[in-house]
Amino acid sequence: MSSVQNDGIFRTIVKTISPVIPQVEKPKKKITLTNKLIWTGIAMLIYLVMGQVPLFGVNVDPAADPLAFARVIFAAQQRTLLELGIGPIVTAGLLMQLLKGSDILKLNFKDPNDRSLFTSATKIVTIIVIVAETLLYGVSVYGGATPSGYHLAVLIAQLMAASIVVMYLDELVQKGWGLGSGISIFIMAGVAQGIMWSMFNPLPVPGGTEPSGLIPFMITSGMEGNIGDAVLRSSPPAPVPNMPSLFGFGMTAGILLLLVYVQGIHVDIPIVSTRYRGFTATYPIKLLYTSNIPVILASALLANALFIGQMLWVNYNPNNDNPAFNYIAQYDAQSQKPTGGLFYYITAPRSFEAVVADPVRAVVYVLFLTTIVTIFGRLWVELGGLSAKAAAKNLLDADVQVPGFRRSESSVESLLNRYIPSVTIIGGVIIGLLASVSDLFNVFGTGIGLLLMVDILVNYYNLLVREQVDVHMPKLASLLGRT
Repeated sequence: MSSVQNDGIFRTIVKTISPVIPQVEKPKKKITLTNKLIWTGIAMLIYLVMGQVPLFGVNVDPAADPLAFARVIFAAQQRTLLELGIGPIVTAGLLMQLLKGSDILKLNFKDPNDRSLFTSATKIVTIIVIVAETLLYGVSVYGGATPSGYHLAVLIAQLMAASIVVMYLDELVQKGWGLGSGISIFIMAGVAQGIMWSMFNPLPVPGGTEPSGLIPFMITSGMEGNIGDAVLRSSPPAPVPNMPSLFGFGMTAGILLLLVYVQGIHVDIPIVSTRYRGFTATYPIKLLYTSNIPVILASALLANALFIGQMLWVNYNPNNDNPAFNYIAQYDAQSQKPTGGLFYYITAPRSFEAVVADPVRAVVYVLFLTTIVTIFGRLWVELGGLSAKAAAKNLLDADVQVPGFRRSESSVESLLNRYIPSVTIIGGVIIGLLASVSDLFNVFGTGIGLLLMVDILVNYYNLLVREQVDVHMPKLASLLGRT
């Protein structure tokens, strides 16, 4: 079957199914910035409340948490309505971007009809992913934690309904009622909530009496004359691992400052408009050219690999007595954490004491994560439509050209090829090192969470600047093609 026939079938299916799926209508007139912020706040509040509502029908904690390594990325909370978080939406979105970037889907985003078709197709794929993921996740993870088949069916229905609500909250924000992307807001809120909880949580640690949060712990330790215990949280009695400490706080502040600095590094290529004489600007190629997508892909791959390995261990090596499987993974029966084998070395130690106890594991983890992040970054440039060829085409389609270069794709592509491959590799190494080193020292919000939060905050700063331009300089906004 030819690609033209496939494209026709794709369009027919989407146009047939799309009308029966409820849509969030775009606002009929421009929404003010204040109202956008209000709607964004409402969506975020609903999401945070859902993250505190426990699932009905679960009697005991599940034996394993397959999303443990991806909960920050998916803004998910175990045993709540947000068990899956934005996972199905992210999965469907990445799949559609890969199909578009690899030209399997022949769509022209300059055509409003094709843009609308892509949006509708993404929603259909998201619903399919929601149904499949909730069924598989509910049965495999909560099958033994529910008292009956009826309770399991109710639990799956809760997961499915909650994921649909999250999808529409994201659509509400993206359609123009809110600011930016709902997914970005949910991730940022989840990471910020984790950081605040690490700082101010007054609840006692599991099995102890000291408060979990750093600030309450410092207050109680200071009153007892043991303020030095807050540096590493490692004094007797036996500490609970990964508790917030002054060392972790210092690492968090340092990583945040470093991320903000790296975000501002870019190469500027001068461009001029072919439509408006005298209009000049620059085309920035950021050092973090692929943003955080490679980290997300690498973390999702790692989480799935660890989940599959854990399931295989439960079935084939529960007593760690299979010599062949022990090379792959050994787990502690109580904590369900890897204690040996390959999987032990590709998971982060997540504490200063664990790094000192086994520095080889820490080095292997840093090298492994940095390598796969760099590889995914290179792949994403080609599949995500970020290559020099795609960027050159986008520049010419926007009616701009580079001074001193012919107005042809090959000429502009040769210029961009001087920078894009290099910043892709260098940026991938930097992101991989920041994420892995942050995980080693148990920074607040996790290393990947900080990467995502800083990137989202920078994007929202740019969005707010754009909104201010639209409000206070409408003629300039009109010149830039915004209404």
